[in-house]
Amino acid sequence: MLEILNPGRFNTVQDLGREGLRHLGITQAGAMDAPSLVLANRLVDNPPGAAGLEIVCGPVEIRFERDGWLALTGALFDAKLDDRELWSGWREPFRAGQRLRLNGPRRGMRLYLAVDGGIAVPEVLGARATDLQAGFGGMAGRALLAGDRLPLGPAHAALTARCGVLQLEWAPGIRVLPGPEFEQFEPAARKAFFDSGWQVSSQSNRMGCRLQGPVLKRRGARDLLSHLVLPGVIQVPPAGQPIVLLADAQTTGGYPRIASVIEADLWKLAQVRPGQSVHFVQTDAAGAAAARQVWLQHLRRFEWSAYGH
Repeated sequence: MLEILNPGRFNTVQDLGREGLRHLGITQAGAMDAPSLVLANRLVDNPPGAAGLEIVCGPVEIRFERDGWLALTGALFDAKLDDRELWSGWREPFRAGQRLRLNGPRRGMRLYLAVDGGIAVPEVLGARATDLQAGFGGMAGRALLAGDRLPLGPAHAALTARCGVLQLEWAPGIRVLPGPEFEQFEPAARKAFFDSGWQVSSQSNRMGCRLQGPVLKRRGARDLLSHLVLPGVIQVPPAGQPIVLLADAQTTGGYPRIASVIEADLWKLAQVRPGQSVHFVQTDAAGAAAARQVWLQHLRRFEWSAYGH
Protein backbone atom coordinates (compact mmCIF):
# COMPACT_ATOMS: atom_id res chain seq x y z
CA MET A 1 0.00 0.00 0.00
CA LEU A 2 0.84 3.64 -0.31
CA GLU A 3 -1.10 6.26 1.64
CA ILE A 4 -2.00 9.72 0.38
CA LEU A 5 -1.28 12.15 3.22
CA ASN A 6 -1.67 15.37 1.20
CA PRO A 7 -3.47 14.89 -2.14
CA GLY A 8 -2.84 18.22 -3.83
CA ARG A 9 -5.49 18.87 -6.51
CA PHE A 10 -6.55 17.14 -9.73
CA ASN A 11 -4.17 14.21 -9.14
CA THR A 12 -5.32 10.78 -10.31
CA VAL A 13 -4.45 7.15 -10.93
CA GLN A 14 -3.79 6.63 -14.65
CA ASP A 15 -2.54 3.97 -17.01
CA LEU A 16 -2.57 4.11 -20.83
CA GLY A 17 -6.35 4.24 -20.99
CA ARG A 18 -9.18 2.25 -22.53
CA GLU A 19 -9.06 1.21 -26.16
CA GLY A 20 -11.76 -0.13 -28.45
CA LEU A 21 -14.74 1.29 -26.55
CA ARG A 22 -15.40 4.64 -28.25
CA HIS A 23 -18.30 3.15 -30.22
CA LEU A 24 -19.97 2.69 -26.82
CA GLY A 25 -19.39 6.33 -25.87
CA ILE A 26 -16.56 5.45 -23.45
CA THR A 27 -13.60 7.81 -23.56
CA GLN A 28 -9.95 6.78 -23.56
CA ALA A 29 -8.86 8.52 -20.33
CA GLY A 30 -5.34 7.51 -19.26
CA ALA A 31 -2.08 9.43 -18.94
CA MET A 32 -1.98 12.79 -20.71
CA ASP A 33 1.77 12.33 -21.26
CA ALA A 34 1.85 8.64 -22.19
CA PRO A 35 5.60 8.45 -22.98
CA SER A 36 6.47 9.75 -19.51
CA LEU A 37 4.29 7.11 -17.83
CA VAL A 38 5.82 4.40 -20.02
CA LEU A 39 9.37 5.50 -19.13
CA ALA A 40 8.53 5.65 -15.42
CA ASN A 41 7.10 2.13 -15.57
CA ARG A 42 10.06 0.72 -17.46
CA LEU A 43 12.48 2.32 -14.98
CA VAL A 44 10.95 0.15 -12.24
CA ASP A 45 10.54 -2.86 -14.58
CA ASN A 46 6.75 -2.62 -14.79
CA PRO A 47 4.87 -3.31 -18.03
CA PRO A 48 4.59 -0.06 -20.03
CA GLY A 49 0.88 0.28 -19.33
CA ALA A 50 0.94 -0.32 -15.57
CA ALA A 51 -1.00 2.20 -13.48
CA GLY A 52 0.83 5.05 -11.80
CA LEU A 53 -0.03 8.48 -10.44
CA GLU A 54 -0.46 11.56 -12.62
CA ILE A 55 0.46 14.57 -10.48
CA VAL A 56 -0.64 18.02 -11.66
CA CYS A 57 -0.81 20.21 -8.57
CA GLY A 58 1.19 20.03 -5.35
CA PRO A 59 1.97 19.97 -2.62
CA VAL A 60 1.56 16.20 -2.48
CA GLU A 61 2.76 13.91 0.30
CA ILE A 62 2.74 10.11 0.08
CA ARG A 63 3.79 7.48 2.65
CA PHE A 64 4.98 4.07 1.52
CA GLU A 65 3.97 0.99 3.52
CA ARG A 66 6.48 -1.44 2.02
CA ASP A 67 10.01 -1.37 0.62
CA GLY A 68 10.38 -0.90 -3.11
CA TRP A 69 11.47 1.29 -6.00
CA LEU A 70 9.96 4.41 -7.48
CA ALA A 71 10.51 6.54 -10.57
CA LEU A 72 9.49 10.12 -11.37
CA THR A 73 9.21 11.32 -14.96
CA GLY A 74 7.59 14.15 -16.91
CA ALA A 75 7.50 17.59 -15.32
CA LEU A 76 10.38 18.62 -13.09
CA PHE A 77 8.94 18.89 -9.56
CA ASP A 78 10.72 19.72 -6.33
CA ALA A 79 10.77 16.19 -4.91
CA LYS A 80 12.13 14.75 -1.67
CA LEU A 81 12.07 11.28 -0.13
CA ASP A 82 12.18 12.22 3.55
CA ASP A 83 15.10 14.70 3.43
CA ARG A 84 16.80 13.33 0.31
CA GLU A 85 16.28 15.21 -2.95
CA LEU A 86 15.10 13.12 -5.91
CA TRP A 87 15.68 13.75 -9.60
CA SER A 88 13.28 13.19 -12.45
CA GLY A 89 14.14 10.31 -14.76
CA TRP A 90 15.77 8.07 -12.13
CA ARG A 91 14.85 4.85 -10.34
CA GLU A 92 15.21 5.26 -6.59
CA PRO A 93 14.74 2.85 -3.65
CA PHE A 94 12.34 3.57 -0.80
CA ARG A 95 11.70 1.94 2.54
CA ALA A 96 8.49 1.27 4.44
CA GLY A 97 7.48 4.39 6.36
CA GLN A 98 9.33 6.86 4.15
CA ARG A 99 7.49 9.90 2.79
CA LEU A 100 7.63 11.33 -0.69
CA ARG A 101 6.97 15.08 -0.95
CA LEU A 102 6.22 16.79 -4.26
CA ASN A 103 6.00 20.57 -4.05
CA GLY A 104 5.01 21.55 -7.57
CA PRO A 105 6.60 21.87 -10.99
CA ARG A 106 9.61 24.01 -11.83
CA ARG A 107 9.27 23.00 -15.48
CA GLY A 108 6.41 21.34 -17.31
CA MET A 109 2.94 20.56 -16.02
CA ARG A 110 2.45 16.87 -15.21
CA LEU A 111 4.64 14.46 -13.28
CA TYR A 112 4.29 10.67 -13.26
CA LEU A 113 5.05 8.42 -10.32
CA ALA A 114 5.55 4.72 -10.94
CA VAL A 115 6.16 2.17 -8.17
CA ASP A 116 7.46 -1.34 -8.77
CA GLY A 117 4.47 -3.63 -9.00
CA GLY A 118 2.22 -0.82 -10.18
CA ILE A 119 -0.84 0.75 -8.57
CA ALA A 120 -3.14 -2.27 -8.20
CA VAL A 121 -6.57 -0.64 -8.07
CA PRO A 122 -9.27 -2.80 -9.72
CA GLU A 123 -9.55 -2.83 -13.49
CA VAL A 124 -12.74 -1.34 -14.93
CA LEU A 125 -13.49 -2.09 -18.58
CA GLY A 126 -9.98 -3.36 -19.13
CA ALA A 127 -8.02 -0.51 -17.56
CA ARG A 128 -7.24 1.16 -14.23
CA ALA A 129 -7.34 4.72 -15.61
CA THR A 130 -9.51 7.31 -13.86
CA ASP A 131 -12.36 8.56 -16.04
CA LEU A 132 -13.28 11.76 -14.23
CA GLN A 133 -16.22 12.55 -16.52
CA ALA A 134 -17.95 9.17 -16.08
CA GLY A 135 -16.76 8.69 -12.49
CA PHE A 136 -15.18 5.23 -12.68
CA GLY A 137 -11.74 3.65 -12.64
CA GLY A 138 -8.74 4.67 -10.57
CA MET A 139 -9.72 5.55 -7.01
CA ALA A 140 -13.54 5.48 -7.15
CA GLY A 141 -13.49 7.49 -10.37
CA ARG A 142 -12.22 10.68 -8.72
CA ALA A 143 -9.14 12.68 -7.91
CA LEU A 144 -7.07 11.54 -4.93
CA LEU A 145 -8.11 12.55 -1.41
CA ALA A 146 -6.24 12.64 1.90
CA GLY A 147 -6.41 9.24 3.56
CA ASP A 148 -6.65 7.24 0.34
CA ARG A 149 -4.69 3.99 0.55
CA LEU A 150 -3.73 2.58 -2.83
CA PRO A 151 -2.80 -1.10 -3.19
CA LEU A 152 0.49 -1.95 -4.85
CA GLY A 153 1.42 -5.00 -6.87
CA PRO A 154 4.23 -7.31 -5.68
CA ALA A 155 7.65 -5.69 -5.28
CA HIS A 156 10.35 -6.57 -7.83
CA ALA A 157 13.10 -8.27 -5.84
CA ALA A 158 15.44 -8.31 -8.84
CA LEU A 159 15.93 -4.55 -8.84
CA THR A 160 19.15 -3.73 -7.02
CA ALA A 161 20.61 -0.45 -8.34
CA ARG A 162 19.64 3.08 -9.28
CA CYS A 163 19.09 3.67 -12.99
CA GLY A 164 18.30 6.68 -15.16
CA VAL A 165 16.79 7.39 -18.57
CA LEU A 166 16.95 10.35 -20.94
CA GLN A 167 13.47 11.82 -21.21
CA LEU A 168 11.88 13.35 -24.30
CA GLU A 169 12.75 16.99 -24.89
CA TRP A 170 9.87 19.46 -24.94
CA ALA A 171 9.76 21.94 -27.82
CA PRO A 172 6.97 24.33 -28.84
CA GLY A 173 6.64 22.96 -32.41
CA ILE A 174 3.79 20.42 -32.60
CA ARG A 175 3.44 18.37 -35.79
CA VAL A 176 -0.04 17.96 -37.27
CA LEU A 177 -1.81 16.36 -40.20
CA PRO A 178 -4.41 18.44 -42.06
CA GLY A 179 -7.94 17.56 -40.94
CA PRO A 180 -10.98 16.55 -43.03
CA GLU A 181 -12.29 20.15 -43.09
CA PHE A 182 -8.91 21.85 -43.53
CA GLU A 183 -9.71 23.06 -47.05
CA GLN A 184 -13.01 24.57 -45.88
CA PHE A 185 -11.17 27.27 -43.94
CA GLU A 186 -10.33 30.53 -45.63
CA PRO A 187 -6.78 30.73 -47.07
CA ALA A 188 -5.88 33.42 -44.52
CA ALA A 189 -7.09 31.15 -41.71
CA ARG A 190 -5.05 28.19 -42.96
CA LYS A 191 -1.96 30.40 -43.14
CA ALA A 192 -2.60 31.87 -39.67
CA PHE A 193 -3.03 28.39 -38.20
CA PHE A 194 0.59 27.53 -39.04
CA ASP A 195 2.16 30.97 -38.80
CA SER A 196 0.79 31.98 -35.39
CA GLY A 197 1.91 31.31 -31.85
CA TRP A 198 -1.12 29.91 -29.99
CA GLN A 199 -1.42 30.70 -26.30
CA VAL A 200 -2.73 27.94 -24.04
CA SER A 201 -5.84 29.09 -22.16
CA SER A 202 -6.35 28.67 -18.42
CA GLN A 203 -9.65 26.97 -19.31
CA SER A 204 -7.79 23.93 -20.66
CA ASN A 205 -8.29 20.58 -18.92
CA ARG A 206 -7.99 16.84 -19.52
CA MET A 207 -10.74 17.00 -22.15
CA GLY A 208 -9.15 19.65 -24.33
CA CYS A 209 -6.40 22.24 -24.68
CA ARG A 210 -8.04 25.57 -25.55
CA LEU A 211 -5.90 27.91 -27.61
CA GLN A 212 -6.05 31.67 -28.06
CA GLY A 213 -4.90 33.54 -31.14
CA PRO A 214 -6.23 34.83 -34.46
CA VAL A 215 -9.82 33.95 -35.37
CA LEU A 216 -9.95 31.07 -37.86
CA LYS A 217 -12.80 31.62 -40.30
CA ARG A 218 -14.44 28.83 -42.25
CA ARG A 219 -16.02 29.45 -45.63
CA GLY A 220 -19.79 29.04 -45.63
CA ALA A 221 -21.98 28.18 -42.69
CA ARG A 222 -22.94 24.60 -43.52
CA ASP A 223 -23.42 22.53 -40.38
CA LEU A 224 -21.58 19.24 -40.08
CA LEU A 225 -23.05 15.91 -39.09
CA SER A 226 -21.77 14.47 -35.83
CA HIS A 227 -18.60 12.49 -36.40
CA LEU A 228 -16.03 10.43 -34.54
CA VAL A 229 -13.31 12.37 -32.72
CA LEU A 230 -10.15 11.18 -31.03
CA PRO A 231 -7.43 12.66 -28.81
CA GLY A 232 -5.30 14.89 -30.98
CA VAL A 233 -8.11 16.17 -33.19
CA ILE A 234 -8.14 19.99 -33.41
CA GLN A 235 -11.67 21.35 -33.55
CA VAL A 236 -12.60 24.94 -34.37
CA PRO A 237 -15.87 26.13 -32.75
CA PRO A 238 -17.80 29.10 -34.24
CA ALA A 239 -15.71 31.59 -32.22
CA GLY A 240 -12.69 30.54 -34.30
CA GLN A 241 -10.40 29.53 -31.42
CA PRO A 242 -8.99 25.98 -31.74
CA ILE A 243 -9.42 23.21 -29.18
CA VAL A 244 -7.03 20.25 -29.21
CA LEU A 245 -8.86 17.20 -27.86
CA LEU A 246 -6.96 15.33 -25.15
CA ALA A 247 -7.22 12.07 -23.18
CA ASP A 248 -10.69 12.65 -21.69
CA ALA A 249 -12.18 13.96 -24.95
CA GLN A 250 -15.73 13.10 -25.91
CA THR A 251 -16.23 10.38 -28.52
CA THR A 252 -18.21 12.41 -31.09
CA GLY A 253 -18.30 16.05 -32.16
CA GLY A 254 -19.70 18.41 -34.74
CA TYR A 255 -17.14 21.19 -35.05
CA PRO A 256 -14.91 21.32 -38.14
CA ARG A 257 -11.56 19.55 -37.77
CA ILE A 258 -8.78 21.73 -39.11
CA ALA A 259 -5.96 19.33 -38.20
CA SER A 260 -4.87 16.49 -35.93
CA VAL A 261 -1.78 16.31 -33.72
CA ILE A 262 0.35 13.26 -34.49
CA GLU A 263 0.60 10.65 -31.74
CA ALA A 264 4.33 11.26 -31.20
CA ASP A 265 3.72 14.93 -30.27
CA LEU A 266 0.47 14.76 -28.32
CA TRP A 267 2.35 14.43 -25.03
CA LYS A 268 3.71 17.96 -25.44
CA LEU A 269 0.29 19.46 -24.77
CA ALA A 270 0.25 17.70 -21.38
CA GLN A 271 3.38 19.60 -20.37
CA VAL A 272 2.60 23.12 -21.60
CA ARG A 273 1.28 25.52 -18.96
CA PRO A 274 -1.52 28.07 -19.33
CA GLY A 275 -0.05 31.24 -20.80
CA GLN A 276 2.68 29.44 -22.71
CA SER A 277 2.56 29.28 -26.49
CA VAL A 278 2.78 26.51 -29.06
CA HIS A 279 2.88 26.52 -32.84
CA PHE A 280 1.88 23.92 -35.39
CA VAL A 281 4.04 22.37 -38.07
CA GLN A 282 2.51 20.47 -40.98
CA THR A 283 3.67 16.92 -41.65
CA ASP A 284 2.37 13.90 -43.56
CA ALA A 285 1.66 10.25 -42.82
CA ALA A 286 5.27 9.28 -43.47
CA GLY A 287 6.50 11.97 -41.09
CA ALA A 288 4.06 10.80 -38.40
CA ALA A 289 5.23 7.19 -38.79
CA ALA A 290 8.88 8.23 -38.64
CA ALA A 291 8.28 10.25 -35.47
CA ARG A 292 6.66 7.23 -33.83
CA GLN A 293 9.65 5.08 -34.77
CA VAL A 294 12.04 7.58 -33.16
CA TRP A 295 10.12 7.25 -29.88
CA LEU A 296 10.02 3.43 -30.07
CA GLN A 297 13.75 3.25 -30.79
CA HIS A 298 14.45 5.50 -27.79
CA LEU A 299 12.40 3.18 -25.56
CA ARG A 300 14.05 0.04 -26.94
CA ARG A 301 17.55 1.45 -26.43
CA PHE A 302 16.77 2.10 -22.79
CA GLU A 303 15.26 -1.36 -22.29
CA TRP A 304 18.32 -3.01 -23.81
CA SER A 305 20.69 -0.98 -21.66
CA ALA A 306 18.72 -1.52 -18.46
CA TYR A 307 17.44 -5.09 -18.81
CA GLY A 308 19.10 -6.59 -21.88
CA HIS A 309 15.78 -7.04 -23.70
